[in-house]
Amino acid sequence: MKTLLTAAAIATSMVTAAHAGPAADMAQARIASIAKGDTETVAGAYGEGATLHWIGGPLDGTYKGAEIKAVWDKFAKAQPNLTADVMDVSEAMNPKGATVTANVVFSGKDEIPVRYVMLFRDGKLTDEIWQVDPALVK
Repeated sequence: MKTLLTAAAIATSMVTAAHAGPAADMAQARIASIAKGDTETVAGAYGEGATLHWIGGPLDGTYKGAEIKAVWDKFAKAQPNLTADVMDVSEAMNPKGATVTANVVFSGKDEIPVRYVMLFRDGKLTDEIWQVDPALVK
């Protein structure tokens, strides 16, 4: 029975991974870069005119242009060496772009629960919502 349950769990995870599209893959890579504090990669993913909406926490605000890199630098300095527990990833795509939503709990010095929404067009991040969501850790 234990072997059957293990096989079922592996099969389920393989099916889930097989259905992830390119935007979900970009989102997963982005979350990993945020956790590592790789702000060059994080900032390099934005398209021209991108906006970051940071809702809640000490960095609450709306950021554009060079402000985006600066806020990620502040975050990485304040919260180094994070791990990311990614849950409930959902991707919606059409020829004009893709939206990925995910619940993420970053853990390190503090726990940072985030409802994360990323909008991609032409392979670049154009709009982003980072909603601090304490309900994710209850």
